[in-house]
Amino acid sequence: MKPVWIVDDDRSIRWVFEKALGREGIAYSSFASAQEALDALSGGAPQVLVSDIRMPGPSGLELLHTVKQQHPAVPVIVMTAYSDLESAVAAFQGGAFEYLPKPFDVDQAVELIRRALEESQRDEAVAEPLAEAPEILGQAPAMQEVFRAIGRLSQSSATVLITGESGSGKELVARALHRHSARASRPFVAINTAAMPKDLLESELFGHERGAFTGAQAQRRGRFEQAEGGTLFLDEIGDMPAELQTRLLRVLSENSYYRVGGHQPIKANVRVIAATHQNLEHRVREGAFREDLYHRLNVIRIRLPSLKERREDVPLLVRHFLARSAQQLGVEGKRISDSAVEHLSRLDFPGNVRQLENLCHWLTVMAPGQVVELGDLPAEFRDPGASAAASDWVAALEQEAERRLARGETGILDALGRQFERSLIQRALARTGGRRIEAANLLGMGRNTITRKIQELGVEGGAEEEK
Repeated sequence: MKPVWIVDDDRSIRWVFEKALGREGIAYSSFASAQEALDALSGGAPQVLVSDIRMPGPSGLELLHTVKQQHPAVPVIVMTAYSDLESAVAAFQGGAFEYLPKPFDVDQAVELIRRALEESQRDEAVAEPLAEAPEILGQAPAMQEVFRAIGRLSQSSATVLITGESGSGKELVARALHRHSARASRPFVAINTAAMPKDLLESELFGHERGAFTGAQAQRRGRFEQAEGGTLFLDEIGDMPAELQTRLLRVLSENSYYRVGGHQPIKANVRVIAATHQNLEHRVREGAFREDLYHRLNVIRIRLPSLKERREDVPLLVRHFLARSAQQLGVEGKRISDSAVEHLSRLDFPGNVRQLENLCHWLTVMAPGQVVELGDLPAEFRDPGASAAASDWVAALEQEAERRLARGETGILDALGRQFERSLIQRALARTGGRRIEAANLLGMGRNTITRKIQELGVEGGAEEEK
């Protein structure tokens, strides 16, 4: 194994590393300047490079740049007594393995070097070209059923209802249905009906004539018109307001519609694909969704499995998302250890594929080495119990919100928000023995804010003044 290089103009720092590495039996070479190390590169690269940033002559960042250009696989640990944001950012942008601020604990520094040594000795990953990845990934039997459904529908323009949990990839399926249909050359237009105020949604879907309402200064084509000849994807259809459900039903039954403020019918040659994470049958029974519209939409149904129903796909998805994140960010792709990916495969992922993709993007940016180990995962993913607990309270919150919505309550956000704040403040005060300043620090709010909240929310145990 090649030696570890220590580059620092401070003799005492070099001495500390020499003694520590010597005790561990790790070969090393020391250099008093970056120029000395640059000159030595002609004779070969080190196994790991540990370099100060600020030195006479070329800086440690310049050394980092040269080493990464000539020997990109060499892990470089950058250290400095000037722990500022610019130095840290510059180091990581330059490809540093880790950033070590001075003064440092010698044992931790040696452990970091050991980890860098392990990294440098791993075989290079053989990454598949991203362009060869299919549009939807999945080897699980449940996903094969989805693929078969898309194949059977390739020669059809039937209306399709896609159901599945949030983040499971419903829009990807809708796009695949469009791409493999006879309408593939025409537009694919998507709209999330839950993300738009109902006052604007009608105009967004059907367009409006000039002067139809205040601010309508020109005629506007709606999504139906934009999708003419192609496919219109209506995401979160279960949240569509009742008035618009009636208008949508008319379009599906008569194949025509009117712009807002219009008097001339417009023919609609559009394939509608709808999606929802909700139980539409339950919504129909509650009277929140029209039964006749449900049957119009539910011509062909595709159920997309949650990620916990296709755990065998997690390794495939993780490696794909890590490669794609690296390509998007223009950095070297990360690999993931077998133990880490096995651990991820056991998690439930309430946010499904979208949550897993976000995690992979985080790891591409934040994981220190090129190989992601179990310890590199965020805390909520390292501890399945904590993850399950977080999932449980979110699920309970969603159920409570659903119950209140079903009863037709209003002001739900304010009511639940006040209960949420009250509970947090009560628990924080209980943890600190009623000390407001400490409780405020735990919650990330100021003392004046927590005092005001205690009074407004009637928090028990927080009425007395701070002693």
